[in-house]
Amino acid sequence: MPTALITGASSGIGEEFAAQLAARGHQLVLVARRAERLERLAERLPTTAHAIACDLATEAPALAGRVGELEIEVDLLVNNAGFGLRGRFSELPLERQAEIVRVNCEAVVTLTGAFLPGMLERRSGGVITVASTAGMQPLPYEAVYGASKAFALNFTEALHAELRGSGVRALAVNPGPVPTEWQRVAGYEEAGGEMMPGAIEADQVVREALDSYDKGRRSMVPGRFFRNFMRLNAVTPRAVKLAVSERLYRPKR
Repeated sequence: MPTALITGASSGIGEEFAAQLAARGHQLVLVARRAERLERLAERLPTTAHAIACDLATEAPALAGRVGELEIEVDLLVNNAGFGLRGRFSELPLERQAEIVRVNCEAVVTLTGAFLPGMLERRSGGVITVASTAGMQPLPYEAVYGASKAFALNFTEALHAELRGSGVRALAVNPGPVPTEWQRVAGYEEAGGEMMPGAIEADQVVREALDSYDKGRRSMVPGRFFRNFMRLNAVTPRAVKLAVSERLYRPKR
């Protein structure tokens, strides 16, 4: 039975990855900060699921050892954990913004580095990293989040090229807006923010992501609306993208 390790598994896209991979017959290692929610999820799933409470901002290096204690091999790593903050960079807590980098970037590198060598030795397996359309251009008022997702996207695409012919895959998943707890953590609800057009549900994100992973793709944007939108965005001059996104994301005071 293949084993998938999913970070940020207690809600949203991570929880949906757990459900769909369980249905595919994977054993699961579920990782998130909230132990009770992880344990409830593990009990609901129709497969063996191990719950590991872990704050990736500080404990990512120790996670591989904790997984090793289970005496299982990770065949699929899903780097899903991540968060952002909305607001002017100069007005947001600096430590919290540094934590975004640790979770969205450093933990991705640490966990991929821990589990990829075993996959390469077995010549099978893969890494799915949840990046974002936010990483496809500079994003005023989510400057650190957008930059962190650009890192995740570029890191994973480079990894895909390095892994060609190895039997191991790497896929970057780039969702647009998805209604999850992410918006509350980022501060959208407090600011009265509304979901952008083209929003899709987490189950569609995961379904399309796993289909792309099966096909060995390098990167994908789930949902037809945002897939077409990002194709147009790719040929739009950078100055225009910056001006539009600054107006679109500017906090209302």
